[in-house]
Amino acid sequence: MTRIAYNFLYVMTCFFTFFAQLAQAEEKLNDGDKYEYATFASGCFWCTQHDFDQIKGVISTTAGYTGGEKVNPSYEQVSAGGSGHVESLQVKFDPKVVTYQELLDFYWHNVDPTRNDGQFCDKGSQYRPVIFYHNENQEELAEKSKKQLIEANQIHPILVEILPAKTFYPAEEYHQNYYNKNPLRYKFYRYNCGRDARLKEIWGMTKY
Repeated sequence: MTRIAYNFLYVMTCFFTFFAQLAQAEEKLNDGDKYEYATFASGCFWCTQHDFDQIKGVISTTAGYTGGEKVNPSYEQVSAGGSGHVESLQVKFDPKVVTYQELLDFYWHNVDPTRNDGQFCDKGSQYRPVIFYHNENQEELAEKSKKQLIEANQIHPILVEILPAKTFYPAEEYHQNYYNKNPLRYKFYRYNCGRDARLKEIWGMTKY
């Protein structure tokens, strides 16, 4: 085999390997179209994960970081601010059981939409509220839900961002399902952070 032929074969092998891996990643995210994904940020991902885990039709949730450019960020880097990433939650759900619209409705009632400098006791852009959409349908539904809240003019301002989903980096293992691993610490944190008190103040007594 000549050097030119060898180099050509090597390049083509790399090319097909790359696209095979990309296809596998997309297949994993789509789960053969059986399940779908949604990504939300509403402050501390311990609380966001706890809340979404209660929804029937949610298959699994993963706490993590997204929105920034830094590859494989650590908790320390994100929590310090400046990484561009936001503490977020990736939700895997069965659309036959719970719709994306229902997840959106649940999200709005579990976030303080009047702030974009953090959430509850957590300050900084790394805790700001964001809806990350994965396709045009999610974008349309998210924008529509935000518009409806603005037009209702009962809660203002509505500062939640709606952005295209970017690479999602799972958080360290000790952050996953923190509310189950450390129930007393979690309850202490949530209470002292004033999350539920503020949600009641904004939304009143709701089904959520």
